[in-house]
Amino acid sequence: MAQASGPVRGAGGRWRGAVLPLGLVVTLEAVVRLGWLPAYQMPPPSEVLRTLWLLGEGELWRHLAASLARVASGFALGAGLALLIGAWVGLSRRAEAYLDPLFQALRAIPSLAWVPLLLLWLGIDETPKIVLIALGAFFPLYLALVSGIRDVDRRLVEVGRLYRLSRPALIRRILLPAALPSLFTGLRGALSMSWMFLVAAELIAATAGLGYLLSDGRETSRPDVVIAAILVLAVLGKLSDELLLRLERRALAWRDTYQGGQ
Repeated sequence: MAQASGPVRGAGGRWRGAVLPLGLVVTLEAVVRLGWLPAYQMPPPSEVLRTLWLLGEGELWRHLAASLARVASGFALGAGLALLIGAWVGLSRRAEAYLDPLFQALRAIPSLAWVPLLLLWLGIDETPKIVLIALGAFFPLYLALVSGIRDVDRRLVEVGRLYRLSRPALIRRILLPAALPSLFTGLRGALSMSWMFLVAAELIAATAGLGYLLSDGRETSRPDVVIAAILVLAVLGKLSDELLLRLERRALAWRDTYQGGQ
């Protein structure tokens, strides 16, 4: 019975997750239509949907394709480096002593602070945009992976040594599997930061992309375009996070963890 009720609770949770957004949409529509909120500042949701429809018939797909390509490239670059360096730092105290202080300082730098430096170093083509997104993806995954490796129960490592596992076998069979939950948490955080850094990246002389669409809507005093672009970013972020969440559930299906109460 417990296994049969799991999917029902999951489906119910998804429906319940739509209640608040739908309630906000209906409330906002009513507030604007009644004149309590000026439409030139906050257009009604129906107008935003109309703008999305018109954009979909025009250049929305071009902007969408440009942003997806940048996020995919930047995320792959940043996550790949974070996996390599994070595993190295997590497994080696010497590497931690040399590298971790620098990374802890760099991760505190705001995304926009990198923009002028990347422009000076890399010009105004696609390279600085991808590098900026990679910076956003790197730090959440790096921190999560290092923390996941260092939080492995020491007794598990001692058992591996008792069975005389070599260091590569110890890493492959004990340390990395035990760090997988933190790894997936870091991947989801890295992907989320990639979408956030995308907007800053597309301020770098972009002529296409959702960040460019945001900037263009601001410059032309079109709040409906700005909100439409924000909604598209939110949907893309949710869909990509859901994909990683499904991969996490499949990879960690062996876990028997607490799922929360009613």
